[in-house]
Amino acid sequence: MTREEAPGPREIAVVAFAQTDHRRTSDELSEVEMLMPVLHDVLERTGLKTGDIGFTCSGSSDYLAGRAFSFTLALDGVGAWPPISESHVEMDGAWALYEAWTKLLTGDADTALVYAYGKSSPGSVRDVLSRQLDPYYMAPLWPDSVALAALQAQALMDAGGTDEPALAAVAARSRRAATANPHAQLKGSVPQGEYVVRPLRRGDCPPIGDGAAAVILAAGERARELCDRPAWIRGVDHRIEAHGLGVRDLTDSPSARRAAENAGAFERPVDTAELHAPFTAQEVILRRALRLGDSVAVNPSGGALAANPVMAAGLIRIGEAAARIHRGESDRALAHATSGPCLQQNLVAVLEGDPR
Repeated sequence: MTREEAPGPREIAVVAFAQTDHRRTSDELSEVEMLMPVLHDVLERTGLKTGDIGFTCSGSSDYLAGRAFSFTLALDGVGAWPPISESHVEMDGAWALYEAWTKLLTGDADTALVYAYGKSSPGSVRDVLSRQLDPYYMAPLWPDSVALAALQAQALMDAGGTDEPALAAVAARSRRAATANPHAQLKGSVPQGEYVVRPLRRGDCPPIGDGAAAVILAAGERARELCDRPAWIRGVDHRIEAHGLGVRDLTDSPSARRAAENAGAFERPVDTAELHAPFTAQEVILRRALRLGDSVAVNPSGGALAANPVMAAGLIRIGEAAARIHRGESDRALAHATSGPCLQQNLVAVLEGDPR
């Protein structure tokens, strides 16, 4: 077969998305009990059964659960018997979606179930996230996630990239958008109040809460059979910054820019962007790095400032972008996920719907 005759890569699409109603606490529910309704919902949207899924991949964190291999318990909600093809990443579910996408590209499966969950309410998530830091120089100082985000916000202000009124406007816009999202944890007006860590006030920071999400991927004609308007994944890429905060420019996100370039985000304008920006200053940084103009609808779901279930919030950004394409509210969308302090790791996906 000549190069001209060789087929191109498989087309992969998000064909269904479901999520929980995100809550401050879910003490009465285990991770499995929180996850099962979401799994049932996402399967019902396509008419698929568990046995119809060719590959399953999940994202979660043992640190949040406080026990090793906690993700194996969640498989009770999926149904692992008869034996299934399954994998797990100790990351946000967006990276589980990346693994499932590559699996489908190989032709080893035609459908994939991707899910993620996190319960932040039982402990101090600010302290838990400090364990992501360099264990020799940074972690012994115990800077928590909000303190590091405040450091980033102050650096951006000092560089003239933003100010407190601009950050307050980001928070207010996100909360207003969340009023149309039945799953959001926070909606409506933003109480500014005192500083959490200067220069960040309460509205500049994400809520602590519990939640889960799931998507189904399908390839080629199978996607069209399962969804009236599939959200085709035109490109996905993820990149990482240096681990040491002292060698980075905290006012920029070169890894997000590179991921977007490799995913094809700059080839044509997008009309929607779901950004995983847990702090207001991070949205300012990402807007510039991803070249998002005022014509782009940024976080119409409310974003992570309205609901931020750790380990699921990035997958939710992809799901929300895909859902807008399913509903015909978007034609070309960018979805972004992050992990680590100060936008350390960034994943970008570009989604498109069929021409209308």
